[in-house]
Amino acid sequence: MKKSIITLSLAAVLGFGSITVGMPIEKASAANKLNDLNSQKDKINEQRSGVESKLNDTDKKISENQGEQQSVQSEIERLDKAISDALAKIEEKNQEIADTKKEIEKLEAEIKVLVERIKKRNELLKDRARNYQETGGMVSYIDVLMGAQSFGDFVERVGAVATIVEADQEILQAHQADKDELEKKQNQVKEELASLEKMRAELEGMKKSLNAQKAEKDKLLASLKHKEEEMHAHKLELSEENEILAAQEAAIQKAIKLEQERQAEAARQAEAAKQAELARQKAAAEAAKKSSSSAGSSSSAGSSSSSDSGSSSSPQVSAPSVASGAWTKPAAGRLSSGFGGRSLGEHYGVDIASGGTVPIVAAADGVVIRSYYSSSYGNAIFIAHSVGGQTYTTVYAHMRSRSVGSGQTVSKGQQIGIMGNTGQSYGQHLHFELHRGSWNAAKSNAINPVGIVPL
Repeated sequence: MKKSIITLSLAAVLGFGSITVGMPIEKASAANKLNDLNSQKDKINEQRSGVESKLNDTDKKISENQGEQQSVQSEIERLDKAISDALAKIEEKNQEIADTKKEIEKLEAEIKVLVERIKKRNELLKDRARNYQETGGMVSYIDVLMGAQSFGDFVERVGAVATIVEADQEILQAHQADKDELEKKQNQVKEELASLEKMRAELEGMKKSLNAQKAEKDKLLASLKHKEEEMHAHKLELSEENEILAAQEAAIQKAIKLEQERQAEAARQAEAAKQAELARQKAAAEAAKKSSSSAGSSSSAGSSSSSDSGSSSSPQVSAPSVASGAWTKPAAGRLSSGFGGRSLGEHYGVDIASGGTVPIVAAADGVVIRSYYSSSYGNAIFIAHSVGGQTYTTVYAHMRSRSVGSGQTVSKGQQIGIMGNTGQSYGQHLHFELHRGSWNAAKSNAINPVGIVPL
């Protein structure tokens, strides 16, 4: 728990301090005291209202944060699915590319056959062309026809020439078809491979974009979780602050009741004293009247004396002796750290260090606001006091053990615990704080106890 909360506890104690005053005072002073207690109670109610409002606001923010986390988590799940789909498609395209490359290898083999076939036809066509040039081309076919010995021979020769011409045309057509097929297959394979490569590149780009988006969402989710942790920690502080204020309010209510009872008892005693004085005066008047009527009568009065003796002994050797004023030293030991700024930050109290088993005592008469364990202050006790019409709060932290409970009335010098090293502490010591007036968030009521409390 943070020191701010502990300081809050101290503030709470301040309010309760008024309860402690039980000495007879004038009626006006008593009325002022009750007014002061009621005023502090109203302030605490106002503070509690503010803290509860902050708690509700924090709960709302935590709920909103969790809703945003769920939204981001859903988006991350969507991106994960999209990335998985993209990876599957990339693998699919890789397989298609691999299959296409195998087809390309087959086509390359077929292309080699076509190229060889075209090469051979080219050689054949070249031979035919040379033959045409040497024999006169179609003229040689006419000579073949004209050289027929009979009509039957002519018919045969015509058929032979037609067959030859048709064969030449078929060669040319097959040659062209092979070339067209070769070009078509080459273009088809290139286009298909280029298309697959393009699709794969697009998928890789999509995957990269999705990964970037997911990284951003992961970063956002981590940030939201961190904020939620901070809000939960803040909520814990507010909850403890609210508990301290509630304890302070209860202590003030008890103080008001005690003060009312004290004032009623004081009024009763005053009335009894008044009646006794009237009776004494009446008796004195009657005695004077009687003495004036009977001269020569004498009376003697006896006197009594009383003596009291006492012995003072310290309950423990290491306990400081109780001072005669309103305040007393809370523990024996040396002042190891003063009030104010230091390397670890602002120090809103003083430290008293000592070895061994050292008793901690109440610095003044008061009412215990809270006795509890804090993660930062360890075993801690807050006590409210009323000294000279002014309310104060004292804080005792890092104790080994506590021997008084919340709401308990304590007297100056009464043992309340043992010095220790609990909470955020470095070595055995008592962290002692003194607050004047009500607590505020700026801790402006924390004062240096040196010069007020005998340290």
